[in-house]
Amino acid sequence: MKRKSRGFLQTGGLLKSRIRSASETRGFAETRLLTNWADIAGPAIAKLCRPVKVSYPQQGFGATLTVLTTGANGPMLQMQLPQIMQKVNSVYGYNAISRIKITQTAPTGFGEPDASFERKKPTKPLSDVQRNDVELSVKDVSDSNLKDALARLGENILTKQNKDK
Repeated sequence: MKRKSRGFLQTGGLLKSRIRSASETRGFAETRLLTNWADIAGPAIAKLCRPVKVSYPQQGFGATLTVLTTGANGPMLQMQLPQIMQKVNSVYGYNAISRIKITQTAPTGFGEPDASFERKKPTKPLSDVQRNDVELSVKDVSDSNLKDALARLGENILTKQNKDK
């Protein structure tokens, strides 16, 4: 069977259905909630927690958003639940989330050296040549969000390679 040549396909187009089905198994029909959590909740709240699951009741509206935080941040997060719910519902466009459940965890022991929900900065900076290579590789991408994500991915890969050397 002869395959029709369509040239290069965008990664987002190839993986869209798989990403959607994987996120829907955790209840995330709106994947922006996962991918843009810091933008939705705000940087201060994103440092305290991350979304883990959205569970829907068997009938009707009123889903429950489960967020993960460290034990010490639970009370601070509890006070901010109305603001978080309002911001999350603005992403959905209606009052999809009626309750937020806070799950607390230990600060260490879950595959990460610590459970800080903040993005870590690379320890060894990239060289100018490496940074230029990353910028050149994503310069033709028209979607700014995708372009930024691909640039971060390239920088992370090069940073890991620098660390392994």
